[in-house]
Amino acid sequence: MTLALTPENTLPADAATAALVGRAWLPDVAGPAVVVLREGQLVDVTRTFPTMRDLCEAPDPAAALKAAKGEAIGSLAEILANTPIDGRNPSKPWLLSPLDLQAVKAAGVTFAVSMLERVIEEKARGNPAAAVAIREEIGKLIGDDLSKLKPGSPEAMHLKEVLIKQGAWSQYLEVGIGPDAEIFTKAPPMSSVGTGFDAGLHPASTWNNPEPEIVLIVASTGAIVGATLGNDVNLRDVEGRSALLLGKAKDNNAAAAVGPFIRLFDAGFSLDHVRKTTVSLTVKGEDGFTLEGSSSIAKISRDPADLAKQMLGPHHQYPDGAALYLGTMFAPIKDRDTVGGGFTHKYGDIVTIAAPELGALVNRMRRTDECEPWTFGASHLMRSLAKRGLL
Repeated sequence: MTLALTPENTLPADAATAALVGRAWLPDVAGPAVVVLREGQLVDVTRTFPTMRDLCEAPDPAAALKAAKGEAIGSLAEILANTPIDGRNPSKPWLLSPLDLQAVKAAGVTFAVSMLERVIEEKARGNPAAAVAIREEIGKLIGDDLSKLKPGSPEAMHLKEVLIKQGAWSQYLEVGIGPDAEIFTKAPPMSSVGTGFDAGLHPASTWNNPEPEIVLIVASTGAIVGATLGNDVNLRDVEGRSALLLGKAKDNNAAAAVGPFIRLFDAGFSLDHVRKTTVSLTVKGEDGFTLEGSSSIAKISRDPADLAKQMLGPHHQYPDGAALYLGTMFAPIKDRDTVGGGFTHKYGDIVTIAAPELGALVNRMRRTDECEPWTFGASHLMRSLAKRGLL
């Protein structure tokens, strides 16, 4: 299956008034540009902001972006159409992930439903056939509506004691209802892929799924300056065998998808809008299979601001800022091939993650070793900017 990207299926509903910024590859300089969407054109503002990190460190990024001058590199329609690898003309610009030097972090087990699925993965030891019976057993013990249970509260600690006595306690319940959030490194800076790119599935996995999420953009000061969409691709069987395999389950080539643009906070879009957002998911397979779901941030167990504060502060510094996946409540259990076998990806699946305020992130799933290799890192970015006289 091929990807067909257009402004109509990419942009947020109110794109005309949104502060949308991204990155694009410029073949004529063999390097990336920071670009802003203005009247259907992508405008290069790299001379004002050499990196996305520099823009996000401004006291008021949205106002700074509005004031920045630059030159158009082409229409959004043309650049989107040139982004998927299958039909790309390498002599023309294409869209990239909007992240560059930011640390790419992720919060796990932030919704009750996904927390239960992590417990199930752990107890199933990576075997999807065992998940149905375990799901029923765990559901009887703790139910499936823990959205009003505040992590770390006396009520949560009482539930912990009950579950320990029942022999049902899990490390995933610890981070789900305990005082400390699970925050891990999803991918190295510069390694994320954008909309229209292939996203990676490690071939060692036979039980995996997409994770539709909102990604917060956090400055080095801790200020949350914007948001975008993300797919925190998950290998359920790998992490299910051992939580110590989290790195192998999460950090693989092209397994951190982010985009299409960062929407900076301004008078029309704020963290309160993020708190009310519902993220939708659609998976379409070459076998005719379709999966649909959604994840409402309103049902998150930990407030986004609290997650950002646990990620960055006196004990954890990120001088280039960070992008933080907030977690998902969506854990697909719809059978795909066999009754009781649940859902897993197949190569070629088209995954669309969307929200009215943030647009749509679209990726095709492929083997990690078949996705475009990551070859342009932070050192290459610095050399490119220096060569162009931008540092």
